[in-house]
Amino acid sequence: MGKVTAAGPVVGGVGGALILAVAMSPSGGSAATPPFLGGMSYGAHYGGGWVPLVVPIAATAIGLCLLRFWPYLLAAAALLSIAPILAEWPFSASQPPYSLVMAGTYARVMFALIGLLACAQGLVRRGSPGWGSAVAGLAVGGAVVGTGLLGASWQDGGHGLKPIHLVLIAAGFMCQIPMLRRRPPRAEPVAGSWWQRVRLPLTGTLAVASTVPLGFLTVDRLGVLLGVGFSPLYRHPLAVEGVLGAILLTIVFVLAVVSGLWSLGGALTAAIVQVAVVAPLLLAVTAMSFDRPVRWIAALVGVGIGAAAAASRWRVPAAVALAVGGAVALLIAYAATGAHPEKLADQHQVVPGVLILIVIAAAGTAVTGATAPILAPRGALPAALGPLATMLSAGGTAAVAVTYLNSDGEPVSSYLNPVLHLNTSALLLLVAAGAIGGLGLGQVFAARRAERLRTEQIRQEAAAAERDRLARPIHDGVLQVLALVQRHGSELGGPGPELAELAGRQEVALRNLLRGRSTAGGNAREDLRTELVALGSPAIDVAAPAQPVMLPTRTATELTAAVQAALDNVRRHAGAGAHVWILLEEESDGVRVTVRDDGVGFGPDRLAEAAVGGRLGVAQSMKGRIADLGGITTIHSAPGEGTEVEFWVPAADRAGY
Repeated sequence: MGKVTAAGPVVGGVGGALILAVAMSPSGGSAATPPFLGGMSYGAHYGGGWVPLVVPIAATAIGLCLLRFWPYLLAAAALLSIAPILAEWPFSASQPPYSLVMAGTYARVMFALIGLLACAQGLVRRGSPGWGSAVAGLAVGGAVVGTGLLGASWQDGGHGLKPIHLVLIAAGFMCQIPMLRRRPPRAEPVAGSWWQRVRLPLTGTLAVASTVPLGFLTVDRLGVLLGVGFSPLYRHPLAVEGVLGAILLTIVFVLAVVSGLWSLGGALTAAIVQVAVVAPLLLAVTAMSFDRPVRWIAALVGVGIGAAAAASRWRVPAAVALAVGGAVALLIAYAATGAHPEKLADQHQVVPGVLILIVIAAAGTAVTGATAPILAPRGALPAALGPLATMLSAGGTAAVAVTYLNSDGEPVSSYLNPVLHLNTSALLLLVAAGAIGGLGLGQVFAARRAERLRTEQIRQEAAAAERDRLARPIHDGVLQVLALVQRHGSELGGPGPELAELAGRQEVALRNLLRGRSTAGGNAREDLRTELVALGSPAIDVAAPAQPVMLPTRTATELTAAVQAALDNVRRHAGAGAHVWILLEEESDGVRVTVRDDGVGFGPDRLAEAAVGGRLGVAQSMKGRIADLGGITTIHSAPGEGTEVEFWVPAADRAGY
């Protein structure tokens, strides 16, 4: 898909990122992290009714089943984002029920996230991996921009930014209108078995549904489940959060494994980088709490750098570099403040906050976007980077929070507590760099292997076509001549009967050779023992194992032809009355066939003289065939002592590799 064709979906994807930014703007509490990056809380749904539980599950299932209609998903997310904004307007007459507000929040986040990733998947699969990667990176970039729009709710005083939200929603909705009137790029998974079509929507939906039982785990219930008293859990809320996060991580990890190894790798990579940006994002937004325009510009610049890196040809190395650079920047900030990076927030240091916001926004966007060309061809992008990565990041954020403790084993009683442990975020960024590097390297190996398989398939098809082409004139000419000699050779007298017998054998051998080469597939196998035993006669003794010796058809055919060439040499050069013994041996590392006669033999220079004279029967019919199979031909002979020809084919070719 060229630039003109990709323009519509790209505009739709940018509009989806605007809608996602609004959907992920924090709407309450003091944390400056968007909903899908925030920690878990025990008993979150206790007493809240079933609506907030069912709606996100249903929204996830609907979104993953309707990937083809991603513009409608984004439009629905825009409409759902308007209702709570209008309800919270200062002159609003009434407030909707809390359960409906939460249900709408969850639904709009899932619709916007899945719709945006479906757009990216469609772009990649239509031949625009750069644009698709950039749009996929906006799944994290939009969340960062959304946090930059509002910051912590206590800083911006409630309703100050709702007009900006309405403008962004309107712009995002307008971007979808052209795509609503035309068929968007195909974004649903590739057709396959029913399980391949169902497992991604199923695992993604179950990942979101896994929060339902956790939402009902109050402290008392968790204490009963763990077999401990409720008092220690009340005194250590981070322990409760960590246990819930570990449970969620385990459940979603198993679901990601079921969805496929590539989905697992992509979801883990995206989740790690999302967890890594929580603390530095909180630090940067708080440091610029009174510099809102600077905060927006920094967030947009960082997302732009990350999207450009994801869109480039070197997206994986660029993502690794940005992630490592972000880790270095965080470690410098941690060391420069004497292991107290919260000073940057308390003192409202704008310049360090701007730099931190830019580098983490760029790293998160680039790392997430770099996974798109890996997951999109497998149809796994919306599920892996959507619900699976979302739930993994939620569980990971909760689990990492357990480590945010001081030397006395207690957390700081401040919303900036995660900021004190900025070195943990730096370590996670390094892990994300290694994860995306390994994922990209695995994709390179997989692509090379697929290319080798395609090349081999093309070679086999071309060879089969060429063999079929050559078989027709051989059938019409050589075989008919051999059949004629076989029928009338006995009438010639002298060597005529022997010539007729030889022509008959050659006709049968040639027909078998053509039939095997023309029709045998890559996985067809034949019994070499049967082929060699058929060559037996009063003058030829064949010794072979009692059990069949199964070989790929090509190997059996070429090896049999080489033995027949050796027998022809015996008839022509060994002398009258020479006897032949054929020995077939099945070894652990290959197959060995020995053809020995008691004829007159020949001197050591005979083969070289034959080659100079243009007689290439040994070089081509025997050695050439075996060499093509990766085997070895050995010839021993001496005047008056007969000749021994030994063919050996390795086990690799015997296994059909």
